[in-house]
Amino acid sequence: DQAEGIRKVYVAEYKNKVAGFCTLLLKAQNGLWKDKRPEISDLRVFDEFQNKGIGSILLDCVEDDASHYSDEVTLAVGLHAGYGQAQRIYTKRGYIPDGSGVWYKGRPLAPYENCCNDDALLLYMSKKLR
Repeated sequence: DQAEGIRKVYVAEYKNKVAGFCTLLLKAQNGLWKDKRPEISDLRVFDEFQNKGIGSILLDCVEDDASHYSDEVTLAVGLHAGYGQAQRIYTKRGYIPDGSGVWYKGRPLAPYENCCNDDALLLYMSKKLR
């Protein structure tokens, strides 16, 4: 993906160990902004390195880079408790829901439609960069 210009990968190190990573899709592959805006994907800080500001540093780098492609960046976050820390960091950094509602398995979920609270249940968010 990097060689083809689809995705950029950012790796964080802490005391000479890989502590986490994040990727930036230059064009969102799903959601309301598909093919229109860059999308942050796969932010991950490994457990032993959490609560050290590494996620914020990764996001600083990715957002700065995304600003060269667009005035806005998007992301999708899962809704179950396993994504709780991600939900909090994105909200604290100014990401807001994009207004398209909850998505499930790649499409907007209709009101009152049944779904499973798994990794495919997503909320798309965006942030103005400039």
